[in-house]
Amino acid sequence: MVSTLSIVFMVLNMLLGILVPVGLLLFFRKKYQVTVKSFFIGCAVMLVFALILEQIVHFVVLGSKAGTMIQNNMWLYALYGSLMAGIFEETGRFLAMRFLLKIEHGDPHNALMYGAGHGGFEAMVLLTIGMINNLIYSILINLGQTQVLLAPLDEAARGTLQAAFDTLIATPAWYFLLSPMERIGAIAAQISLSVIVWFAASGKKCRIPLFLLAIILHAVLDAVAVIASNIGIPVLVIELLIWGMAVIYIFLAKHVWKKYFR
Repeated sequence: MVSTLSIVFMVLNMLLGILVPVGLLLFFRKKYQVTVKSFFIGCAVMLVFALILEQIVHFVVLGSKAGTMIQNNMWLYALYGSLMAGIFEETGRFLAMRFLLKIEHGDPHNALMYGAGHGGFEAMVLLTIGMINNLIYSILINLGQTQVLLAPLDEAARGTLQAAFDTLIATPAWYFLLSPMERIGAIAAQISLSVIVWFAASGKKCRIPLFLLAIILHAVLDAVAVIASNIGIPVLVIELLIWGMAVIYIFLAKHVWKKYFR
């Protein structure tokens, strides 16, 4: 059986995946009177550049002979995946801020709203949509109806799905609280990166070093998470690492803001 508390925390994840982005939207709107346009453009960039275009590249690259080599080497995989995430997301961020938010260039608080949309949409996908399968599986397990899903599958697929069931049963309830904790840290990092890219894109002259810095910072954050999880570092320690890096990124963003905002 999957514990009732685990199911409660799954539902909490699903709610937080919506409430956190919406809460940030309302907060930045009220505090800084910035347009909601920045928020929804941030959502759209995450969808198009990270969840569509980047995935197409992954499909092509990882499906090739080189992709097999990359997937068989943790360090190469971490380097490849983190660089792709940094390049696609920061390029999308830069283009959106440079051209779609040109009217808003006078107020860098729009970068905060954009980051809330960019990181918030990712949180919604991972927490809200991503938790739906776990919730459905948990309900079927507790009702004793797992054969509804297992019966039509071949042996390999059945083994994979049964392993997912077993993992849900064995996972302690508190473990599900780590997902929103990680997402909040990630959103803080996304907002910080948005500030850095904002000043790369909104000046009279493009500040390419800031754009490249954002790509590197994004890639480092992702690479640390991937490598740490693959070498067996406890999940709680990984979450603390992400939070620690997010704090560093916040201070970097504040430094960039003070340096370039006139």
